[in-house]
Amino acid sequence: MSEDKQQEATTDKKSDAVVEKTPTAVAPEAAATTDAPAGETPVLTGGDRPRRGGARPRGANDRRAGAQGSRRGGGNRRSGRPERVKPEFDQKIISIRRVTRVMAGGRRFSFSVSMVIGDKKGKVGVGIGKAGDTQLAIEKAVRDAKKNMLQVSMDAEGRIPHDVHVKYASSEVMIMPAPGRGLVAGSSVRTVLELAGVKDVTAKLFSRSKNKLNNARAAVEALKELKMKA
Repeated sequence: MSEDKQQEATTDKKSDAVVEKTPTAVAPEAAATTDAPAGETPVLTGGDRPRRGGARPRGANDRRAGAQGSRRGGGNRRSGRPERVKPEFDQKIISIRRVTRVMAGGRRFSFSVSMVIGDKKGKVGVGIGKAGDTQLAIEKAVRDAKKNMLQVSMDAEGRIPHDVHVKYASSEVMIMPAPGRGLVAGSSVRTVLELAGVKDVTAKLFSRSKNKLNNARAAVEALKELKMKA
């Protein structure tokens, strides 16, 4: 082989090597984002800009908008839940005690609840309930109070017609009309008169008994003695 042919072969090999080492073409968008002077951060376009916290799942914006609308009152706030019904009677616990019963195997504890219920329109009742759980004892006391409801004899403004003086067990109470003074009473007698809707009266306990159940029952017995004039 002549020297001219050897030189042509070597030049062909070099040209092939140069072609293989030539870098691939760069997309114009990528070049625009990465070509920047030394020491400066490259500027990213809107399509290449990363999102904070990663990609948000589909439907997240709708759920967020629905939650904001419900807080503002635009949506159904408690969908699927029935509205709370106002109870027929107002109720108030006047005493709750833990009582003990001694059995052959030991002591058994239970709870005794005394309660007054009324609609503040003339109906009032006192009941007592006993059970091993306080909630169950309260329910029993409400049922007992409904059985012993009383319709108080008073006028449209909630005033009683005359004085009454009653003694029940060790409790003694006197209830007198007092126009313009409001409700002046103490202990559980005040609770009974409030839930009955009686106004402008003065009640006084003559006994030293601290038993709230007996005081409440004495007030109920006093209200039973009221009689409206024909």
